[in-house]
Amino acid sequence: MNAGASDLSRRRFFGATGRALALGAGAAASMTPSPPQRAAGGSGSGELKKLSENLYWLEDTCNVYLVRDGARAVLIDFGSGKILDHLAPLGITRVDWILHTHHHRDQCQGDPLAVERKIPIAVPAYEHHLFADVENFWRNRRVYHEGYETRNDYFSLTASVPVAARLIDYEEFRWGERRILVLPTPGHTLGSVTLFVEVDGEKAAFCGDLLHSPGKILTLYDLQYHYGNYEGLDASVFSLDAVLEEKPTLLCPSHGRPLRYPAPAIRETMNSLAEYHRFVTGSEPTTETLPFAYSPHLIVSNRTSCTFYAILSESGKAMFIDYGFPSQPLSEHLVKVTAVNDRARFLEHNIRALRTHFGMKSIDVAIPTHANDDHYCGFHHLKRRYGTKIWCYESMVEVFERPNGDRLGCIVPEPLKVDRALRHEEAFQWEEYEFLMTHNPGHAEHQMALFTVIDGRRVGFTGDAYSYSPDRPTPDGSMRIRPVFLNYFESDSYQKSIRNLIKYRPDVIAPGHGRPFPLTDEMIQATQALIDRHADYYRRLIADPDCDFGLDAQWVRIYPYQMFLKAGESAAAEIRVRNHRRRPMKIEVTLVLPAGWRAEPARLSLEAPAKGRASAPFRLVTARSGPASSPRLAIAADVSADGKHLGQIAEAIVNLA
Repeated sequence: MNAGASDLSRRRFFGATGRALALGAGAAASMTPSPPQRAAGGSGSGELKKLSENLYWLEDTCNVYLVRDGARAVLIDFGSGKILDHLAPLGITRVDWILHTHHHRDQCQGDPLAVERKIPIAVPAYEHHLFADVENFWRNRRVYHEGYETRNDYFSLTASVPVAARLIDYEEFRWGERRILVLPTPGHTLGSVTLFVEVDGEKAAFCGDLLHSPGKILTLYDLQYHYGNYEGLDASVFSLDAVLEEKPTLLCPSHGRPLRYPAPAIRETMNSLAEYHRFVTGSEPTTETLPFAYSPHLIVSNRTSCTFYAILSESGKAMFIDYGFPSQPLSEHLVKVTAVNDRARFLEHNIRALRTHFGMKSIDVAIPTHANDDHYCGFHHLKRRYGTKIWCYESMVEVFERPNGDRLGCIVPEPLKVDRALRHEEAFQWEEYEFLMTHNPGHAEHQMALFTVIDGRRVGFTGDAYSYSPDRPTPDGSMRIRPVFLNYFESDSYQKSIRNLIKYRPDVIAPGHGRPFPLTDEMIQATQALIDRHADYYRRLIADPDCDFGLDAQWVRIYPYQMFLKAGESAAAEIRVRNHRRRPMKIEVTLVLPAGWRAEPARLSLEAPAKGRASAPFRLVTARSGPASSPRLAIAADVSADGKHLGQIAEAIVNLA
């Protein structure tokens, strides 16, 4: 780089390179007409600029925006903190809040100054740990052998700052009479938000680094989350589409100039990113993978993290069968960046398309096929935002309402209140449809099958028990099965599942992944033979004659699996046993605990009936004083069965506040 170029600011540098690398220059020609876009405010840096009577901006390490209410103000992002030098001329005597759009240092490097001035800080909920506990991030961030995770989380603070509030996705942050909508907009970072607020008659959107200027973004490297991949392009298009739907009249990015009438700029940027996504991946972005009508009243979305279904009634009400993440790539990365004990971020998807193209008026009921997060992580959102009722098979109720109870592979840690529990082979009616629900183990113990007639065909919703691709048929013509042993699997689980298909014989299988497919008798017979072969292998490979002991890793477990306690507190718990023997089994358990802790009683005895279950309660009491070696500790159950010492075969986790 020559000497003159080295004097360019970071912002001007990316502006120059962005012009050289721009894609899709003709995209704007096909846009829907709208008022002409124009930059708002003056040029130059270091000077506070006025956007309207109560909205100002300052170019610092990032753009810092000031919303005024008399002598009080809220700041959107903070940069280096230079904005504090500009308050007095405006008559501002108090900054009530700093609201951050994302965690990058250029947005928040001045936060220690804000802490010194006792200004409270609110941050995106899914980046809270990168503000309040960033030392732990740096302690655990792999540098050598980094692997294939290439997200730019290195651009985080070097020291934690106190956080006074979290900006919760889809909720409103209240500041006096003003309500600030928090919209999740991953892209530049996976936890980014856009904040919407009415100021002086305009709907302002503070979008962080989602967009720089028409057709431009600040950086491309921030959009590469995984080695050689382009997930951030897809996420950014998805987020820009969500911003566009809110119809802002003023767009306020973290770098670049504010834009009035920003719809054309948003569309141009979406088109450019989507075009590049198609070029490098050969596939459409998530926003283009819309649901389709399998029949007039059964709408299918099979490009999401799971296939979810909308059953439409003549009244316009919908029943959702599953509702997960908007796409598989997004789900993988949203899960990977989730902090311990937090839940993966959810993004609303496809609802606008269901309303616009298929006449859906409301989401009345949602039913999960099974208790895996990629199938029900959107249910909490449906319940909060749309008042959707949650119905499920009865064994799922405890998993949803007390998610800390079990050690299962894919559980959303946020409790979900269930409105109706349904039993095995229970018939029920919703709108004009008659349904029958059965227990459908195999892929998961907590899984159901749902049978009903839609548009003249009997449909079976079977979750992840079965899948089939006409383009890639199996050599024997069977459906593919997916046993997951962690999900409380038994050797005859799939036998129970296939009997459901034989007994209730649907015309069509609606699987948890992939498109619906016609079911034939030959497929059932081939799948039955496949299941029998699996069961034969279980018996041949596992040493115990009751082979389920080699399939069920948690036949003895401590419930709940996770507890949350303070020093000196106690909690009720129990030992749960599932006996796979054909005779009763006597169990003796001693709890193995940290120093100073105790269990009441210290030793438990119980007898589990043949092929049955048993439980024994106890109380866990933590030490009243003394430092814990870790904020998260394990306890264990030392088990003897019928006089044979098996050892510490079960454990649980205690999180100490």
